[in-house]
Amino acid sequence: MTNKSTVGRRSMLKGASLGAAAIAFPTVLAPRKSAASIKIVMRDPGGPFEKAFGEGLYKPFNEKYKGQCEVVGVAAAHEPVALVKGMVDNKSYQWNGALLSLAAHNALGDKYLEVLNIKGTAYDEIKPEYKRPTFAGNDVYCAVIAYRTDKVKKPPKSWADLWNAKDFPARRALRNHPFDTIEEALMADGVPIKSVYPCDFDRAFKSLDKVKKDIAVWWTSGAQTTQMLKSGEVDITTTWNARAQAAIDDGAPVALEWNQNVAGVEGWCLLKGTPHFEWCQKFVAFAAEAKTQADWCKNLSYGPTNPGAFKFLSPERARIVGTYPEYAEKALLIDNDFWAANMEKGLNMMKEWFLKA
Repeated sequence: MTNKSTVGRRSMLKGASLGAAAIAFPTVLAPRKSAASIKIVMRDPGGPFEKAFGEGLYKPFNEKYKGQCEVVGVAAAHEPVALVKGMVDNKSYQWNGALLSLAAHNALGDKYLEVLNIKGTAYDEIKPEYKRPTFAGNDVYCAVIAYRTDKVKKPPKSWADLWNAKDFPARRALRNHPFDTIEEALMADGVPIKSVYPCDFDRAFKSLDKVKKDIAVWWTSGAQTTQMLKSGEVDITTTWNARAQAAIDDGAPVALEWNQNVAGVEGWCLLKGTPHFEWCQKFVAFAAEAKTQADWCKNLSYGPTNPGAFKFLSPERARIVGTYPEYAEKALLIDNDFWAANMEKGLNMMKEWFLKA
């Protein structure tokens, strides 16, 4: 009896002491709470975006709203129109929002995307041609001519030069997709920038007929072009400027020709019915700020859509981003309305063209 009483008393004393400790050190003994009460997930293209957005966009947003909201970036398939439709139709949101091309945005429309409703923020500073009520333009990518300076002694200055294998001998590569390639083929055939749209497909494929035998590689991804330029597999290729810049940054002897560059825009879109809509709005507004765009531009050479970003970039860095004024003046801005209506036609015609002898 005495032993049992002693044990019970000791247990009570031990419990009392633990209770006192819990009161004295509540943060130690209380269950840990997550760093942020809300998490939002935004899709981006991955690759070079991972470091650029990780350091220049996601991290500063999370620091600003620490303990309130955390944004997480995830890489996903190129032009994920079907994925977005599936999430919205099934109310199964793997993402709250996504960085989409304007063409992908147009394919989704109001049925699948929320009106941003963020006027009065830095969204107002984005150039008009780069935004819509459901689209906040974030970056401009440019299809350019990239070439190895150690192999190409006479640099090409136009798409016509790229098509001219006799006067500009080199191992060549073109994109295996009508997007960009059709526009380049028309300009190579002498069509002025202002007359490219609506695209004359028959003329474009006749132009491609002239260069078909000279193309060593028909590429399918931007990463492929970076690798080909670095390895020397090709001497001249079409590619997006940031993909060529990645080869330059890795030490490859590569230069870019910006004349007649084909410019497209990507922007932030929010999925229809997404949870945490108000925090998603805050994120999109934050992404539109001039300094935010300048910060990610330090690691990615696509162009900012907020002109104020150039105030925060060094002159050297400004000269390699896609919306640098000198390059923007030479650009053909992609007509996404045309491609929304004609993409299937272009894809089918290109498949048939490849099958021709």
